[in-house]
Amino acid sequence: MTTKKDIPAFILGLGNILWADEGFGVRAVEAFHKKYALTDPTNVIADGGTLGMYLYDHVCRTKNLLIFDCCDFKGELGELRVLHGDEISLWRSCKLSPHQEGMNDLLGLAAMQLLLPEKITVIGIQPALLDDFGGSLSNKAKAKIPLAVELARQELEKWGVGIRLRDPDEVAPLLNAPAVDMEKYEKERPSEQDAAREGDYRFLYPSTKR
Repeated sequence: MTTKKDIPAFILGLGNILWADEGFGVRAVEAFHKKYALTDPTNVIADGGTLGMYLYDHVCRTKNLLIFDCCDFKGELGELRVLHGDEISLWRSCKLSPHQEGMNDLLGLAAMQLLLPEKITVIGIQPALLDDFGGSLSNKAKAKIPLAVELARQELEKWGVGIRLRDPDEVAPLLNAPAVDMEKYEKERPSEQDAAREGDYRFLYPSTKR
């Protein structure tokens, strides 16, 4: 099997925004996209969410892969790390959710086909909060987004990927549906009475009347 490496750089955010800090990767790639534009149209930036194996084709076609994600590397709550090379195994071995299982399978299959990207960098955060269904990022995680964006810029410049700062009045195209934009998502979150924070009370506590 041969696949042409026609994507010089793939900037990817992973995670589930429904589980607080588990959505860090998605929010970080959104923030990067709002601040910077890629000058080469053959490069790709995407909200990968929990797509897992659906990203396989893009990853196999990619020369350099940069991932924003949430990772349990046993660090301090809200700690941000940049992982390279052998350190990527730490990210792949510490699973927080099913989306990581899918990405592990994807990278494993790409390796078997000799189609792994030449370089892989993960900018990951140690989650401070996960058990808040429908919640946004914790304050600790949200505060690290600017640093994650800056670290990504530095990494891309090392790779020779062209980026530019967007003009102040420039509006970046959305990476996902308008309804899940972080500001809108936080503002329009239903109350705890309308939407349980830990799951559906009808199933968790069927004998409890609310």
